[in-house]
Amino acid sequence: MSQNAATSSPWHRDPVLRLLAAGSLLNGLAFFATLPFLTLYLSDISSLSAATIGFVVGSVALIEALGGTVGGVLTDRIGGVRVIQAGMLVNSVAYAALAVVRELPVIIALVCLLGVGRLLTEPAMKKLMSLRATGSGAVVFRIRYITLCIGATVGPLAGAALYHIAYWMIFVTPAVIFTACLLLVTARARQLRAVDASGGTGDHGSGWRAALSDTLLLRVVGAGFVLFLVFSQFESIVPLYMKSVQGSSAVTYFSTLLACNAVLGIAMQWPAEWLSRRMSQQRLALLGCAAFAVSAVLFRGLEVNVLLLYLGVVFWTIGEAVLYPMPDTIIHTITPDSRKGAYFGIAETRYLGFFAGPAAGGALLGTSASLYFGLMAVTIFGTWILLREPRLHAGGPKAPDASGPAGTELSQPPDTAVLPQASLPAERT
Repeated sequence: MSQNAATSSPWHRDPVLRLLAAGSLLNGLAFFATLPFLTLYLSDISSLSAATIGFVVGSVALIEALGGTVGGVLTDRIGGVRVIQAGMLVNSVAYAALAVVRELPVIIALVCLLGVGRLLTEPAMKKLMSLRATGSGAVVFRIRYITLCIGATVGPLAGAALYHIAYWMIFVTPAVIFTACLLLVTARARQLRAVDASGGTGDHGSGWRAALSDTLLLRVVGAGFVLFLVFSQFESIVPLYMKSVQGSSAVTYFSTLLACNAVLGIAMQWPAEWLSRRMSQQRLALLGCAAFAVSAVLFRGLEVNVLLLYLGVVFWTIGEAVLYPMPDTIIHTITPDSRKGAYFGIAETRYLGFFAGPAAGGALLGTSASLYFGLMAVTIFGTWILLREPRLHAGGPKAPDASGPAGTELSQPPDTAVLPQASLPAERT
């Protein structure tokens, strides 16, 4: 357990965790209220090709993934609170400017700036959550995942309503949200700095070097990359397969499929947490990979019966609920407190799977649907192979003043404590 962890009281009784969870929720709402409509916006105001628009919109996640290390190192060097404030300010200014600017080159630059805002806020918020979390940190990072599910569900609905009023209004709400978050973080800065300071100090200048030489972290990053390589198929290439089979009705089927996935994603966290306290993490990872593999086979059966599609999304969501929070939970466990920013920052590179996945999936689907789904079912087990290393699940994080990478021998005995608040409804990024 982190030496500066909060007490074992339920997370919702901790004002710091409540603030971080609220910030994560508002961040998700703002992000998903805008990003799904950026392609439509750029298409309406410009003559850019579809490929160029896709590259511009994709640059947000690309900049976040490639620049996460910078955000993480800054978090360790100058403090998570300052980095979060800087990220919130960047987001507020960028969204406000997008609402009024009409020059295309400036708009493209501002869209890229959104990626800068995310590379600052994401590692810093994860570090503070990890420092404040108890035990394995599983509950806190499942809470963060739930906020993402809520944001992905509610955000697009709000964005669609605003876009129908006026396209520029999709930027106004995020600007207001991030400004409010900035004010909230500033008002609670003293509490947040206390958590940040409790992580101890270390040689922050070499933190990223230690992280890059940590074989355990590289395993987690690799596992996350494989996971997102497969996970990205659901919203990118699977809809193309559905269209090839169902034609124009694919839009209706896919929209209901997304709704089912979002609702199940939240509901599945309770059984996923229950399983995590009764199964080893290695077996839990294997279960998640198996669920993804079964879903790939069921998706392929769409040509036989459309009901297999909905049965497939149940298994897909089981795999998602089990595996999606796992990399962050493991990083929380293996990382020295003084280097959590660098570790979480470098771990952002796993999101490159969201870029490689659609490209590889599109090429495979164009060759053969059976080959596409078959390789999807096999590839996901790469996540389990990388996560089955016993040292990833052997004990708590290293002490704040640890000098070596976490991939070396752990400096503390295994943390066998289980969160006493067993039921997620009472204690639930």
